[in-house]
Amino acid sequence: MALSSEHFGAILGRTVKVTLKCGVFQGVLQHVNPDRSLLLRTVKNLETGRSTPGVKMFFGREIVNVELLDEPDSGRGTAVLSECTSAVEGNKQADTGPADCGPWSSPCVSLESQLRASNSLKYSLSEKKEEENVEYTVVDCFQQKFGPAVLHLKQQCVVSIAGEGVNLCRHGKLSWLEIATKSRIFLFDIFLLGPHAFKNGLQMVLEDKNILKVMHDCRWISDCLFHQYGVLLFNVFDTQVADALQFSMATGGFFPHRVCTLQECLMQHLKIPSKWDAIMKCRQQMASENPDIWFLRPFPASLLKALALKAMYLLLLHSSLMDNLMSDLTAVVHDYLNAYRTGSGDHFGSTKPTCMELPEELRQLADLQKLRREKAIKDYRMNEDGLLIRPAMELKERNDPQKDGNYRDDGDCFPTNKAVSQITSFYNQDVLCQEKLENQNQVVNLWKNLKLTSSWLYESNF
Repeated sequence: MALSSEHFGAILGRTVKVTLKCGVFQGVLQHVNPDRSLLLRTVKNLETGRSTPGVKMFFGREIVNVELLDEPDSGRGTAVLSECTSAVEGNKQADTGPADCGPWSSPCVSLESQLRASNSLKYSLSEKKEEENVEYTVVDCFQQKFGPAVLHLKQQCVVSIAGEGVNLCRHGKLSWLEIATKSRIFLFDIFLLGPHAFKNGLQMVLEDKNILKVMHDCRWISDCLFHQYGVLLFNVFDTQVADALQFSMATGGFFPHRVCTLQECLMQHLKIPSKWDAIMKCRQQMASENPDIWFLRPFPASLLKALALKAMYLLLLHSSLMDNLMSDLTAVVHDYLNAYRTGSGDHFGSTKPTCMELPEELRQLADLQKLRREKAIKDYRMNEDGLLIRPAMELKERNDPQKDGNYRDDGDCFPTNKAVSQITSFYNQDVLCQEKLENQNQVVNLWKNLKLTSSWLYESNF
């Protein structure tokens, strides 16, 4: 029950003692939010004796007890305060177990930082409204949403996973874990759920060898999950690694001098709209300027939608990269299928079915790799390590490639797919299947064109 303004008047400005699950603090009460979180100013840590300037927020789930230190003129203040503490007790009973003091605990976040981050987000998104409609489920409690979410994830074959927090590694803090399937998107609030989120089912999903996890640069979150929560990731498809391998395949065996960010991969392989690109940049800028943004509670709905879109696009990125990585195989198999059935059949008597010589269809692949290497040498500069210099991808540079001396014609090096912006719904599987078929047709046409070019080279040499 939210406290009325009349009740506020009885306790606002009073000095209170707040006992958390991992500390005791003292300060002057400024505000009590409807979710029972408290705002205090002139905060002092009673265990260390250290004072903190400014206004701090204490989340209701972290609060064990609240006491008035200066006696009120009447019993009104104590009565009102008991309403807060009774709600806190209810939160304690709702937890599945005691929360240990660890990296996931962040008892107070600067109100000034919260307001600055929230206002920055609203301002940035006001001029760049998102066109995508995406549904997601925020899992921040164990009673209603957590169990069904984990049960749904256990039934999947492929999921995408992304994490948000501060300095994601064994020494950092994980705040959000986004997991998307082909039909659902879950945003797990690890900051509120704590390590019990993994003990109660997420660890089983993340360690399941039968579930493919699509991630981008899994190194940091893998370190965080293992050292903080004892989670050992299995069966991971890393889109950053896949993008580097696809670059190598498209350039005839060369590797780039650097890897791509998730934003660059989405621009390259999914042709994401410029509005979503701007949102990604805004999110990254705010996170770098104010790391505490991930611990805002309640979390801004606009930023929740950005997290959901990130998980959704990550799953689509896996499909696009797989199509590109399998393009040569698809093209060669297509020629295999037509190798005999479209011919006259006169030579069948002289051809042994058990002949193991390398077929002409596979020999053409070597010619294709040679052409790709020659084109890559023309289109890219090479550093002293023999790696191709891959410039950062920007929307304006893609429209005018001549502005960058290291980049000339990236569009011809990489097979293009239809813009994912044409996908009207994340859950429309018919559109995805149709796009895969069109991608395969594009690969076959590319193979045929290069095959004709290769034949011309042979004829000119002889």
